[in-house]
Amino acid sequence: MSRAITHPRIAIVGSGAVGCFYGAKLLHSGLDVHFLMRSDLDHVGKDGLRIESTATGDLKLPKISVYADTADIGPCDLVVIALKATDNEALKYLIPPLLQEHTALLTLQNGLGNEQFLAGLFGPTRVMGGLCFVCLNRVSPGVIRHIAEGRVTMGEFSGHPVPRTHDIGLWFKRAGISCRVVDCLMTERWRKLVWNIPFNGLAIASGKTDTGAILADSYQRERACSLMREVIEIARCCGYQLPFSMVDEQLGVTRGMGAYKPSSLLDYEKGNKVEVESIWGRPLRMGIDAGAGVRHLQELYNEISSVVENRECESG
Repeated sequence: MSRAITHPRIAIVGSGAVGCFYGAKLLHSGLDVHFLMRSDLDHVGKDGLRIESTATGDLKLPKISVYADTADIGPCDLVVIALKATDNEALKYLIPPLLQEHTALLTLQNGLGNEQFLAGLFGPTRVMGGLCFVCLNRVSPGVIRHIAEGRVTMGEFSGHPVPRTHDIGLWFKRAGISCRVVDCLMTERWRKLVWNIPFNGLAIASGKTDTGAILADSYQRERACSLMREVIEIARCCGYQLPFSMVDEQLGVTRGMGAYKPSSLLDYEKGNKVEVESIWGRPLRMGIDAGAGVRHLQELYNEISSVVENRECESG
């Protein structure tokens, strides 16, 4: 996407809480947005989307372009990918109908390895990554409850920002989304893992709790701090220089969330697949390969893997 696009055509692939929230904001700003839907297809097609937010104000979009198949959407300028990483294999057939010469692929997925997966399928120069710092949940069909935050950090998988990176960042900003374009996407991936690894993980491993309960329990709070310090050290061993001051910063941010249930816990409670490998497994293996200390992460990974496997055995 080297040329300026004044009227971009955008597809949202993965219309859960994250995809619907950002897609709705982009649509409300006047952009041409098309949603690939699963379970909410009929409801949203009939009644539209509603964002309930005490942070930014409610948003009701009564008319939404929704589809069951990307072949019905057709080629787009930007594809925003908000599927769970556990569904990545589906991208092999979902993405091709959306591609044209300059189509950019922006993954908003959690964890590590998603950009690499897309680059292997569709070429590295198409691929961008975005990190969402947002507290929200899907509370009913077509209804997203936005609790706090919403900012996005984005960058290029292949290297430094190019003109299209800033163009897409501007689309987000015009939609009222705080958006920052960065020079090194992978540094930001590790920065987000400093929060995701402990709080998504402990919410499951400690007995299906929330961030407020984790911080209120001295043992779980210290586990979270130890994990954050360890993730920072792993990132540093991998070449990404994160400051240890992030630990106190992230504790402060988390206190402000209150009794927030992280997305991995919600997936677990609903019986959905949990992104075990992208959030915990791949960072763990990278830490081992880099010679970093991984005791706390290894312990948490083992706990989560066991809990998830036991649930799958019981349901099977």
